Amino acid sequence: MDTSFPIVYVSLLLVLLSLASWAVLRQILKTRKVELALAKLQSKLSKEAGIAQEYYELGSIYLDKKIYSQAIMLFQKALKADNLEETESPPIYNALGFAYFSQEQYDLAIRQYKDALKIEPNYVTALNNLGHAYERKQLAAQALEAYEQVLDVEPKNATASRRAESLRKRFVPST
Repeated sequence: MDTSFPIVYVSLLLVLLSLASWAVLRQILKTRKVELALAKLQSKLSKEAGIAQEYYELGSIYLDKKIYSQAIMLFQKALKADNLEETESPPIYNALGFAYFSQEQYDLAIRQYKDALKIEPNYVTALNNLGHAYERKQLAAQALEAYEQVLDVEPKNATASRRAESLRKRFVPST
């Protein structure tokens, strides 16, 4: 009887179990790190006023957890913080816009993306997000314009290329 088959089978099973264990452990460590940061920031900000970066970080954690109303409140506090430099605010406006977008409040999202772009006109992430919000509002011309602006800044941007091409196909008749 051939004994190599069970050995190969058990070896393969051990390799698969090892990979699965590594993936689970990695996810546990990542989650633990986020939860520790969450607890630390919540504790600090409940006792005293924080700096803009702390509000932004805590808001980002809430955004990842899909707790949008809390994230919105924290991003607004970050924008009102005394120590916020104007050049640091575009990511906060963008994150606030994303929180509104996630709640299907597209007009508010668009306003936040535009505020980010007033400060940093070539902010590619905000431009892509603006295009997406326009698409959701069925404003194809504005969406295409936003995506083309992204492509002017970053010609190889995959998201803008794909979305702009889709809009062109949908709204420009083929000859």
